[in-house]
Amino acid sequence: MSKLVPPHGSPELKPLLLEGAALDEAMKKAEGIKKVPMTTRETSDLIMLGIGAFTPLDGFMGKDDWQGVCESYQMPSMDSLFWPIPITLSAEQDLADSIEIGEEVALWDTETEAIMGSMTVTEKYEIDKEFECQNVFATTDTEHPGVQKVMAQGPVNLAGPVKVFSESYYPEMFSDIYQRPADSRKIFEDRGWDTVAALQLRNPMHGSHAYLAWVAIEVCDGVYIHQLVGKLKPGDIPADVRVKAIDALVDNYFRPDRVLQGGYPMEMRYAGPREALLHAVFRQNYGCSHLIVGPDHAGVGDYYGPFDAHKIFNQIPEGSLKLQPLCMDWTFYCYDCGTMASMKTCPHDSKAVIDDDGQYQGGSRLLLSGTMLRKLMSEGKPVPKEFSKPEVIEVLKNYYDNLEEKVEVKLHGAATGEVKK
Repeated sequence: MSKLVPPHGSPELKPLLLEGAALDEAMKKAEGIKKVPMTTRETSDLIMLGIGAFTPLDGFMGKDDWQGVCESYQMPSMDSLFWPIPITLSAEQDLADSIEIGEEVALWDTETEAIMGSMTVTEKYEIDKEFECQNVFATTDTEHPGVQKVMAQGPVNLAGPVKVFSESYYPEMFSDIYQRPADSRKIFEDRGWDTVAALQLRNPMHGSHAYLAWVAIEVCDGVYIHQLVGKLKPGDIPADVRVKAIDALVDNYFRPDRVLQGGYPMEMRYAGPREALLHAVFRQNYGCSHLIVGPDHAGVGDYYGPFDAHKIFNQIPEGSLKLQPLCMDWTFYCYDCGTMASMKTCPHDSKAVIDDDGQYQGGSRLLLSGTMLRKLMSEGKPVPKEFSKPEVIEVLKNYYDNLEEKVEVKLHGAATGEVKK
């Protein structure tokens, strides 16, 4: 019997991806029914439903569940199941008006122009977009990339159970790391791991990430370096480049029996604390007992406090998750300590000064942020050796040297180099 943490809200995973004759029959039927176009976010959510990462959901949420999730993290239709972010499908008014309750529709990915699944429509409803944004993102500012997505979606949500036909290009493009929850669970079990800490990544793995992973390995059987291979915002480093950078670090500086790389297809929402909770939900489905939660987890700009994602785990209903957070403080390279350190261990408090040639000029703490690393690289400036291992810097330098257009990276909050409580 498995000793891994059970899936969220269910004794077993509930993947919705069809195979074999059932898939052939469903795809043939979908060719002759109405098509509902999906955004990239909706397509990625459909794939997460398909592979069982969103267990125990069976489709896109109805109005009561949408409202319950926004207001109190709970789904009334599933006995108040804990869920932190709405999983919904929108449509334009004229299309929604043409669809009857009980009708089956094809789910069409506008990017790949492929039919990705089908849904039996059980409900049609309008939502208050500003209400959703304020609850989920803690802002209605349309400069926020997650808010932009919600405000741009159609005025009507369609709800109902889905059948999923495809995982799109992810298994082929990221064959070395792409995993379904059932895959990662089997690997953990084969390795004899009972406790697994997930490290969420959307940036190349720099020194602070490595430090957090090493700390997690000290308290768990292994660490699951689980990076997003879905859509990101402009300026972020593409997934294939990040995979190479992580490979360079893991292959040379980690024990292979204590680390596993994985990739998942969800699109970032940049919802900060709420997204940290969603990361926890589906990492539990992947078999992880813990989630590393660092400062500004899943944040963007200055919309969230650096430790809001820590605090939210104490604000949700008791017993919501089996997975537990590993809340980590600021980590940095300290020149006085001569090593990686954190706010809890380092007695030195001055900011390190690095000149335009990447040379150390004085001070103690050098904050290692993915945003700062991308900014230095995009501007062609030298990167201090303390940021990451040389093998990683080489991969990233090659990427930026071959970019056809210059990428502007703006610094916000802690990424400016200030390290404060």
